[in-house]
Order: sequence, then structure tokens, then C-alpha cells
Amino acid sequence: MSNPPFGFGPPDPDKRGDNDPSNPGQPGGAEAFNQLGQMLSQLGQMLSQAGSSSGPVNYDLAKQIALQNLSGRDDAKIGFTSEGGDSATAVRDAAHLAELWLDAATILPAGATSTVSWSARTWVEKTLPTWQRLCDPVAQQVSGAWMQALPEEAKQAAGPLLSMMGQMGGMAFGSQLGNALAQLAQEVLTSTEVGLPLGEASTSALLPANIEKFTEGLELPASEVLVFLAAREAAHQRLFAHVPWLRQRLLATVEEFARGITVDTSALESLAGSIDPANPASIEEAMSSGLLEPQTTPEQQAALKRLETLLALVEGWVDVVVAEAIGDRLPGAEALRETLRRRRATGGPAEQTFATLVGLELRPRRMRAASSLWKLVEDRHGMEKRDGLWSHPDLMPTAEDLDEPLDFADRMAEPAALASDLDPIAELERTEKAEREARTAAEGGDETGGTKDSDTASADKGDETPKDEGNSPS
Repeated sequence: MSNPPFGFGPPDPDKRGDNDPSNPGQPGGAEAFNQLGQMLSQLGQMLSQAGSSSGPVNYDLAKQIALQNLSGRDDAKIGFTSEGGDSATAVRDAAHLAELWLDAATILPAGATSTVSWSARTWVEKTLPTWQRLCDPVAQQVSGAWMQALPEEAKQAAGPLLSMMGQMGGMAFGSQLGNALAQLAQEVLTSTEVGLPLGEASTSALLPANIEKFTEGLELPASEVLVFLAAREAAHQRLFAHVPWLRQRLLATVEEFARGITVDTSALESLAGSIDPANPASIEEAMSSGLLEPQTTPEQQAALKRLETLLALVEGWVDVVVAEAIGDRLPGAEALRETLRRRRATGGPAEQTFATLVGLELRPRRMRAASSLWKLVEDRHGMEKRDGLWSHPDLMPTAEDLDEPLDFADRMAEPAALASDLDPIAELERTEKAEREARTAAEGGDETGGTKDSDTASADKGDETPKDEGNSPS
């Protein structure tokens, strides 16, 4: 965790000169007044949104700011337009071709029921519900720690001002989230580029305008880049659609990391006496002093390790499957594969922005090791066993297996490691059938036995448990 969430942290000493009045690069008097006017205008907009703020982040404000920052972009022509066609047609054609090639490279069927072309503004609107789920735990921890650190006498003296401070905090979080989403929307290439299912289920989404900008730095035909990225998006969707526990496991691990954020409340207590709730300058000084910088706990380190391993396994599987699906069909496929490997492993703009939002870097640092492991399993045991490992989280390789892929491949040869006829779809159907039978038994009056069977089936299924059964953790 190199970046504090929502930008909380000590000032960067390398950028200290940026705020130095003697710096010749600072704006002049007229420009400074213009900037002041813009700031006051933004403050007025924030205050007008205060009434709709609920929760630790004002998402209405975040959406408004993000869309305003993207208003100058030409959404009517969003890239890859050509004679006789448009970007939406190009995206659908590329996705159709990619799906045909993927059918021969994996036993998982197509996961997307529709393929769409998104503008940057559409990406913000479609992914905001998932961002809300990811950002809420972070904002709750940070704002909660701040309020709890205030002495009781300070809380009583502040009175109604505490509610106003909560609203201001929600607007501050919303403002930063909106600016970050606007930046991210101009960089991402597909809906799954950060490794998480940010968009709608069963929907493949590509951003042609961003892909076109990405292609400008490559000496490759735009059509090849589009097909390659469509194949990666389609491969991700096959996993998320047909591995029921994966989507929930990824998002839940990010939430677990966020909920573990802690703030040094003892330092806050020592500073609370010097804070005047009626003086915004004192509050701003406290927030920029670094005292709100979260501390990484052992529980967070464990969650981070699990997340990095799972992300690496997802990205490594997609890397192998797409490479086999495309083969020699695209001359520039290998160069594109290496480019995207580096973009994901080193952390591109998307990962950097996510780290600012949630305080977590989504870098599959061990993607190459995961790719090697998936390729080794396929070479030794075949494509069916490779993809069959996704049928249950207990069958998945661990971080230690990435260190010793040969040992993992050898264990798979043992009869108890993986049944030769294991089919992930059949396993899912059997689990669902067992749960239906358990519910039927419970409704029939065998309360004790039905509950036991249902719990057993839910435990076997793990993260596949439907939310409406009441078995999900609070």
C-alpha cells in the first residue's frame, strides 16, 4: 500500500516548490483571481450537493464532477470509425471473432451475452455502483477514526458542527473520487482491465477512444489491437460468468483489506485540542499532516497476499488462453502480449489511480509465474484439467505453488488431486441441486435435518451462496 486512500498523507517534499510563492512558475495575479473564482464556483456546487449526501462519500457529487471533467470529450465519435462503419460495429465484430477463437482454447463457454462500446462517460456511469462498494469501507474507516478520536468534551462543544463536518468529509471524498474516476475513464481499455469485474455481469465492454489512443504508440494495425483486447475482455468474462465464486471472492477480498484500515488515533487525540471546528484551516492542516495515513495491519497483509495471488492467477490464465486462441492469427500478438504484461505488472495509470482511491495497488506482481504454471498444467494434464481447477477455490494454486509450479503439476497427477472427469459446470449443477433438495427438506418440516444439509451444502459451495439465503456474513 504505497498510496494512502483518498490522498491522505504527508506532503511530498519533492513538490514543496510547487506551492512556493517565489516559484516563477506560479500563476500571476489575474490568473490567481481566475483560479480563486473557479474554486469558489466548485465550492458552491459542493455545498449545493450537501443535502443529497448520505454515507461517508457523496457519490452524486462524485458522478457530477467526473462527468463534468469529461464533458469536453467528443462522445459522438469515440474512436475506430472507418468508412462504412462505426466503433460499435467494429467492437462487435472484433468480439465475435475473438469468441470463435476462444472456443478452441478453453472448456469454459462464452460468458458475455452482449458486447458494447463505451465512452469514458458511460464507463463512469456503469462502474460507479462497484466503486461505491469498494470505496465505502475505506471512507468509513478513515472518517470514523477521525470522529472517534475527538474527546467527549470536544464532541459536546462542537454539537451540530460534527454533522456538518461529516457532510463536508463526504463531499471531500466525493470530489476526489470524481476527479480520479475522470482520469481513470480516459485510460482504461476494457471493463476488466484493473482485474476486477467493475461493469455489469455478462457484458463485455471496450472503450474504443482509449484503445485508439493506446494504439498510437504501437506500430501495429488498429484492427489487430482491437481484436486482441476483445479476446482478453471475453476471456475475463468467461471466468467471471462460469466461476461463480470468483467475482464475489475478488470484491470481498478488496473490501476486507479496506475494512482493516486503521488510523493512529493516539496521534489524533494529541492534535484534537488544537483543532477549531469553526476554522477550516486548522482542519485542513490536520488532514495534510500525515496523521490520517492508514497503518497496514497483519490482517491486511494476509488479505493483500490472497488478492495478489488470485489476481495473478486470473491474469495468468487469461494471458495463456488468449495466446493460444490467437496463435499465429495476428502477427503482432506476441508484441501486444508483452506490452500488456508490462502495463499490468508495472502498474499503469489505471492501477495508480485505483491505489489513490482505495489505498491498494492492484498489480498482479506474479502474473508471469502464474502464466507459466497454467501452461505447465495444460502441457502435462490437458486443457480440461487446467480449467477444471476453477470449479472450486480449494483446488486453486496458492502463492507457494507459484514458487514451485513443478510440485503442483506433480500433485495433480495423483488420483486424489483432481478427478479426470471433473467438469466445472457439472460441479456447479450438482451443488445447486443439493441446495435445492436441502431447502425442500427444510420446508417439508424436517427442520433439524434440512438445516444441517443446507449448511453443509453452503459450506461446500463457499462463496457461491446466494445472498437471499441469509448465510452471507454480516
